[in-house]
Amino acid sequence: MKPRIDLRLRIKPGRSWAFILLLAGSEMLAQGTASDYKRSEALKEKLRDKLYNAPTAINWLPKSNRFWYLTRTRKGSEFIVVDAAKRTRQPAFDAQQVAQKLAEATGKTLDPYKLPFNTITFGKDDESVEFVAEGSVWQYGPGSVAFRKKGPFTAEVNDRRYWGEGRDETAKRTVTSPDSNWTAYVKNYNVYIKSRQTGAESQLSFDGSAGDYYANSIQWAPDSKKLVATKLRPAEKHLIHFVRSSPTDQLQPRLENREYLKPGDALPARRPQLFLVESKQHLPVSDALFNQQFSLSNLNWRADSRAFTVEYNQRGHQLYRVLEVNASTGAVRTLIEEQSKTFIDYSGKRFRYDVADGKELVWASERDGWNHLYLYDGPSGLVKKQITKGEWVVREVVHVDEPTRTILFAASGKQPGQDPYLIQYYRVKFDGTDLTALTAENANHVARFSPDFQYFTDTYSRVDLPPTTVLRSAKDGSVLMELEKADLTDWQQAGWKAPEVFTAKGRDGKTDIWGVIIRPTNFDSTRTYPVIENIYAGPHGSFVPKTFMANAFAMHELAELGFVVVQIDGMGTSNRSKAFHDVCWKNLKDAGFPDRILWLQAAARKYPSLDLNHVGIYGTSAGGQSAAGALLFHPDFYKVGVSSCGCHDNRMDKMWWNEQWMGYPIGPHYAECSNVTNAHKLQGKLMLLVGEVDDNVDPASTMQVADALIKAQKDFELVVLPGVGHSSGGDFGERKRRDFFVRHLLGVNPPAWPAPAPAAP
Repeated sequence: MKPRIDLRLRIKPGRSWAFILLLAGSEMLAQGTASDYKRSEALKEKLRDKLYNAPTAINWLPKSNRFWYLTRTRKGSEFIVVDAAKRTRQPAFDAQQVAQKLAEATGKTLDPYKLPFNTITFGKDDESVEFVAEGSVWQYGPGSVAFRKKGPFTAEVNDRRYWGEGRDETAKRTVTSPDSNWTAYVKNYNVYIKSRQTGAESQLSFDGSAGDYYANSIQWAPDSKKLVATKLRPAEKHLIHFVRSSPTDQLQPRLENREYLKPGDALPARRPQLFLVESKQHLPVSDALFNQQFSLSNLNWRADSRAFTVEYNQRGHQLYRVLEVNASTGAVRTLIEEQSKTFIDYSGKRFRYDVADGKELVWASERDGWNHLYLYDGPSGLVKKQITKGEWVVREVVHVDEPTRTILFAASGKQPGQDPYLIQYYRVKFDGTDLTALTAENANHVARFSPDFQYFTDTYSRVDLPPTTVLRSAKDGSVLMELEKADLTDWQQAGWKAPEVFTAKGRDGKTDIWGVIIRPTNFDSTRTYPVIENIYAGPHGSFVPKTFMANAFAMHELAELGFVVVQIDGMGTSNRSKAFHDVCWKNLKDAGFPDRILWLQAAARKYPSLDLNHVGIYGTSAGGQSAAGALLFHPDFYKVGVSSCGCHDNRMDKMWWNEQWMGYPIGPHYAECSNVTNAHKLQGKLMLLVGEVDDNVDPASTMQVADALIKAQKDFELVVLPGVGHSSGGDFGERKRRDFFVRHLLGVNPPAWPAPAPAAP
């Protein structure tokens, strides 16, 4: 590809064509040059920590109406404490004194507005504070403990894995009854109890065996007269294997593995069994209502010990039941049943709250086409009332208040004329009356409620609106105090351009598709710019940013190289209607591309500076699958793609995520959606990045795409990241990605990588 030169210039009188062409060939109008890279790097430094008066997380004190937060002002970082009841706002402690005391103790010079910690813990008196600095825990407060070193700080070791090995359900574990008179445990595959008074041991079950044993997850009833134990028929484990080529503790590579179930694998069967302590009786529990398990979870006793409940997710995710087991008879009945012709979004929208020990239940469901709340009668299992209703969605239940029979919740799409993804907060009665908006500003709201739910902080913003933080009453949403209003002056002086929120109709010609457009700081509307889409189309959420991106600069940095960068939520993603979401079912290759392409075409009609002859795309994980899929399934539109750690074939990826959206049993649709199966269709320029020890998405998935591309004699680039897990590649991957787009969308050879800084002597 030839270097990209823009000839759409405004020609002034008296200028010759020779002059114009000479000017067009100069570096001033080129894109992807060394100066663009320098400006891209400089932008991050110009913006970082230059947004003032925008608090980090709000931290309410336990059993208190006080909270603290950290905010950056023009002085530096300041800790603030607020008393909601008294309406006071003041420094959380004397920063000058803390800096002086800590400097004396450590021998280091400290700035009170650059203290070496960013979190604090209040003491029981809500006055003294503790913090970690220089490897120790320190306490500062009034009185005799004005300042002291409490001792060394021991950091928790986090051997982070995406999917752990799981709890050993055969390990010896003793569970004490609530009245402390009994212990229960599993021995020789069966359930035993022992009197703590006499030491006498009794065997309760006799049907356990090596292949069908009782797990150690025993749960006593509150009255200590009954217990439930789960009988487990295990399935064969599925291991994925890695070679860690460059371990830090040895020269030779290391072979590693993880337990990792994939779609279609056999699953263990769990069957809760009931035991009566006094009579030593085993009451078998019929599994007729839960015998095709994907999962059996949330086993809980009723407070009065009359029954226990458990939730059953049928494999295929089209049937979900809340079951109750009678503790006197072992009889099982259905309290709630959800059915769907596509899928039940149990991982993203499940909510249940049992009122008055099960006399009523609050339940979330999409049965009317939108995610709403329902009130069930516990004894009959019948719906008493649909609590919320309308073409909008409940996003989160914050609190259920039984005495007042009210619910605090977050929702989106209810306010007319607003972006349907913007979150607002509401309260409503159990019977659906007295629905009250607690927030209303045209922005995305993030609320943090006090422990007694009488107050809440509200930080609201949009991608094009800096955040404002206020204290509100949880009764009616009235503003009690304005706490912070962000200062964007330095960003504006740096030339930062706010993302533009843009909408266009989707494939049905009716539904609005929402996204953002990000332009470089030197954007010139008379020129054209290749377009790069940042894609993540996982059905488990929606992904276009809705809050102000205070520290998310990557898309802006990429735009500085001479691109317009976009992000879009197409059909098949969540947080809209059920019909909108269902587009993904058994069809992950769709990834909303028909909507994305129409959105981009509409944007280009409005803004001719968008060059749709040069469109790139990148993404990680599910986004990596979609980025590669764009070039395979829509090669006439997407020309350059960078795919990181993609789950390229849904049969190769984790079971729980893929069977949720692609269904069970495994069918031909899995192969139809596979980037491996369709690799021969590649026409554009593709880069694959993968971490060699990725335990979120099996790295073999990327290698199988590479193998298929090689067999189809397709040219592509493969970047394997030694010792790296699930990742976009860090700084190295980011530079590779940017260079790839500059080379193939702009037709420019990117500048040489900067030499590493000299090692310290």
